[in-house]
This record gives sequence, C-alpha cells and structure tokens, in this order.
Amino acid sequence: MLQTLPIWLLVTPLFCETIPPALTLDQKAQFLLNAKVIRTKGAKKGITGTVRATLSDGTTTHDASIQRIDEEKARFETPMGTEINFRDTYKFNIAGYRLGRMLGLGDMIPPSVERSYEGTKAAWTWWVEDVQMDEGERVKKKVFGPDKDKWSRQYLIMRVFDQLIYNTDRNMQNAMYDKDWNLWMIDHSRAFRTRTDLQNVKILDRCDRQLLAAMKRLTMETLKAELTGYVRDTEMKGILARRDKLVAFFEKAGESKLYDFLPKQ
Repeated sequence: MLQTLPIWLLVTPLFCETIPPALTLDQKAQFLLNAKVIRTKGAKKGITGTVRATLSDGTTTHDASIQRIDEEKARFETPMGTEINFRDTYKFNIAGYRLGRMLGLGDMIPPSVERSYEGTKAAWTWWVEDVQMDEGERVKKKVFGPDKDKWSRQYLIMRVFDQLIYNTDRNMQNAMYDKDWNLWMIDHSRAFRTRTDLQNVKILDRCDRQLLAAMKRLTMETLKAELTGYVRDTEMKGILARRDKLVAFFEKAGESKLYDFLPKQ
C-alpha cells in the first residue's frame, strides 16, 4: 500500500562516480563495508536523519545512504491508526536486502550492510544510480515505460514482497525506476512486523512463479542464518506465517494467476 512520507534514496547521484560494469552484489556489499568516506551531506528528503555519503576504494567511487534510526515504542500513532510494538530501525533495511536475495530479488533491492558511522551502527545502502523518477512522479505523469508488461510484473512482485514483510511504509517515493525502467524497492525500516495476517489481501492479483517457489523454501533455519541480528525470532515467525497465507492464496487462485519474470534459481 502506498502511503505516508518519503525516507531516502530519491535522486540520481550528484557526485562524480565510477562504477565497474561487472560489479556484483557481493562486490557492492564489500565496497559499502570498506570504502573510505570522501564527503557527506544530508539527504534532501526523509524524516530519519539519513546521511548521503560519497565513498571511494581507489577504483570505484559511488554514493551510499547511511541510516541510523533505531527506535522502538509500545504504541505509535500513524496515519493508519495506532500501531502496537512499533519499530523503525536501520536493521530492517539490511534484512530487506538479505531476504530479497533469498527470494531472487537482488536486482530489485539495493545492497545494504551494517557499518558504524560516527560511533553508531547504521545501514549503509548502495545509492541507486540513473534514477529517472519515483512512483509518485510516474503516477503524476501517467506513464508505464516502453514495456508495460515489464512494469506490471515488477510492480506485482513489490506488492507480494511488501505483504510478506508487512511493510507499513511503501510510499510513492521509496519505489523508483532507473533509466531502463527497472523497479527498485528502498527503505524497509518500518517493515517486519510480528503480525501473522496479511496487511491487505485486496491488492494481491498475480505472483511470479519463482518468487512463489522461493517463498515456499523459506524455513526458520534459513531465515535465522540470514537475518539473525537484524530481525527477531518473533518477527521471523511473522514472515513465515504470512508466507503461508500468501502461498495458500495463490495456490487457491490457480495457474492463471502465476507468471514468469524472475530468472530460475
């Protein structure tokens, strides 16, 4: 569901950068962990005090978003109502990327790692390059890109993923499109709730076959191996409970509601 306020990663990098064309996700992660900070500035948009940093390892120069928020409240008032056991944490950005890779979504969620910034642990996230517009701008312009089917299939993947992680803050500024109309999902700091229900079944329509198969393979053991330290056990149980409901929904819907977009794992 698109709602609330933007957070970060909203525009094409302002600083000069050099990106080797064959840079893998793992190489990007290592860059984020080890590259030297050249300069920093505050992000133009957002409510969590995110810092934008230019990093360099001597070969590659690229920007990163540094987000340090780590808040927890027993009750929190949101535009959608009162939320119990509210968490807004940088850890969920890292968890979102890690879970995304488990599901074959590495090309839709930018790498995010944990690294200290000014003495505080934070999520350092790869700044999405060549961004042409966010979802808000797309809706305003009423465009879908040259391949409407590609747009639709990516958008449906985002909807399923957001239901899986119970993302309460997928607003129009943290879904964006690069110059090739690839959809990028950013900012998951208000996801991974403990709730076992689906947030909004009505938005579900179709599901990618590979995504459905990957969700079926999730277990508590595989989640712990990837998400421990970023997501609590109760939150992992929430993922699995919602996974069960998503699988049941699409299996009941039948073959006509499945499609192929993601590469086979």
